[in-house]
Amino acid sequence: MDSRQPLDNCKYFLQSKRIGFRLWRENDFQLTLNLWGDITVTKLIGGPFTIEKIRERLSYEIENMKMYGIQYWPIFLLETGEHVGCCGFRPYDQEKNTIEIGFHILPKFWRQGFASEAANTAISFAFSNLNVSKIFAGHHPNNLACCELLAELRFQYTHHEYYLPTDLQHPSYILEKEQYYLKTI
Repeated sequence: MDSRQPLDNCKYFLQSKRIGFRLWRENDFQLTLNLWGDITVTKLIGGPFTIEKIRERLSYEIENMKMYGIQYWPIFLLETGEHVGCCGFRPYDQEKNTIEIGFHILPKFWRQGFASEAANTAISFAFSNLNVSKIFAGHHPNNLACCELLAELRFQYTHHEYYLPTDLQHPSYILEKEQYYLKTI
């Protein structure tokens, strides 16, 4: 799963039609504050978050990149450079060669296809460039938009899993590399 590349040498290491992905930087606190300080973004993932928790989250993302070559990468509009949110991965089950996908989109960009576009781009990148065979995903039981998006992305429901930040059992899904490539051909 370790695919540490010199990704920070370019503005965007990954692009889709409308968005670019780059790495979190130490000086990105304002971006993280705008994203994870927004209660509408965080209410279903354990928020609201304190400023200290938001700083910790930025450090966590930077550390994941150093340790595992993955993070919930910040994403930006290619046309304007405006911050859209984040999409990427974190470690999930190294023994099973599985990472977890996540995406957090700023409210002004909701219902415009950015989560789907970012997730598809990230999934394709993961299966092509990272040594993973499965991607895990979970969502808050009340997040119907995420449930629909995971179905669109071809994730298969597997179980409910306890998620400490919300103190709830979250529906959980797996997307296998073979499934992903079979359906994209």
